[in-house]
Amino acid sequence: MFEPLYTAAEMGAAEERYPGYPGTAPELMERAGAAVAQEALNAFPDARRFAVVCGGGANGQDGRIAARELRAAGRDAVETSAVEQADVIVDALFGTGFHGEPRAEAAALIERINAAPGAVVSVDLPSGIDASTGEAGSAAVRADRTVTFHARKLGLAIAPGRFHAGEVAVVDIGLEAAETEAALVTPAILGLVPRKQEHDDKYSAGSVLIVGGATGLTGAVCLAAEAAFRADAGYVAVAVPEASLAVVETKLLEPVKLTWGAVFEAAEKAGAVAVGPGLGRSGEARALVGRLLAELEQPVVLDADALYELEPGDWRPPAVITPHAGELGRLLGESSDWVRAHRLEAARRAAERFACICLLKGADTIVAAPGAGTLVCPIDAPALATAGTGDVLTGILATFLAKGLDPRLAAAAGVTLHGLAARAVPFRTGVVARDVVAALPSIRL
Repeated sequence: MFEPLYTAAEMGAAEERYPGYPGTAPELMERAGAAVAQEALNAFPDARRFAVVCGGGANGQDGRIAARELRAAGRDAVETSAVEQADVIVDALFGTGFHGEPRAEAAALIERINAAPGAVVSVDLPSGIDASTGEAGSAAVRADRTVTFHARKLGLAIAPGRFHAGEVAVVDIGLEAAETEAALVTPAILGLVPRKQEHDDKYSAGSVLIVGGATGLTGAVCLAAEAAFRADAGYVAVAVPEASLAVVETKLLEPVKLTWGAVFEAAEKAGAVAVGPGLGRSGEARALVGRLLAELEQPVVLDADALYELEPGDWRPPAVITPHAGELGRLLGESSDWVRAHRLEAARRAAERFACICLLKGADTIVAAPGAGTLVCPIDAPALATAGTGDVLTGILATFLAKGLDPRLAAAAGVTLHGLAARAVPFRTGVVARDVVAALPSIRL
């Protein structure tokens, strides 16, 4: 259910464990360079002219070996910075040791690579991308394909690096596997979600309370409630302001409908509570969030308006916050652009600051937890870029928490189900959040 994601330091340690290292480093380079050449030939079999751009380090040596192997295969392959006429450009400028900003000359060369018409194959990771964070320098190669060695690097899984990497091929060069701090989540994580058993009743199967639904925002709480049931909850209640009660009575069939005044009594039956979908930003709403965090014991999901002006505190329940870049920027006192450029750092900072699970939404959704390894969930579901899908995710997360799943794993499993359901919608355009809800039962837990 997890695949390792290596930082530069972890990759260096893996190389050092290779028998006879560093004297045997040339063996690793030979395998790496040959693998790059073969992957380039496989991906672009009709290409004749290869421009191999090499730096001065080990990555550059991998590129030189790749050029030699390409020539042995009958291709015109030369080490050069003249990239404009090449069918394929092999980017071997910087490797895992890169961080910070490229020098002006290297930055100009990267810009020429990006402007050239040929396809780009990057060696280990695109030049200008930090292997340990995914952060990009002022100039970073945009590859069509990246051939990475031993295992995927963390910087290939997290934006902006993931959007520079193109298709990633992982090749074995003979190193032993090792534990890493971060991991890529696979669909196998859904096997951890408890399924309904013969002895279950509606409460033991997962009882969820969703708090939100201010006037004009009732759709959000309705989507979350429907998603909770479709994620296999046994019982769902929604609590909304008195003025919204008639609306949700009309829109929702299966969930129990309550007012905010009944929240704490209803919470006694809930295995998890979701707060935020359509909550609004009134003083009453903010006071309710504060009281819930002070008095509840069961896990809480905080989304949308529940994150507005949220401050760290001595929260009683375990909590999962689910911000997008803009919301997380406000929580950290940073701009949304800063969060997008430093996603890993932002998620980890929030987890530590609020002493909770931080689920930073995105194509590379990050689940960070204090004192625990970081999980990266590859979504690959553009259909989720539509209003209401965040409310759907909130309902799923609350259900998995109500079933007793560990909050960090519940967050990763919920994101995975959410993404798979979006990909299961049988059309690619015009998708709305209700389509994702409808697709949830089609994903096998």
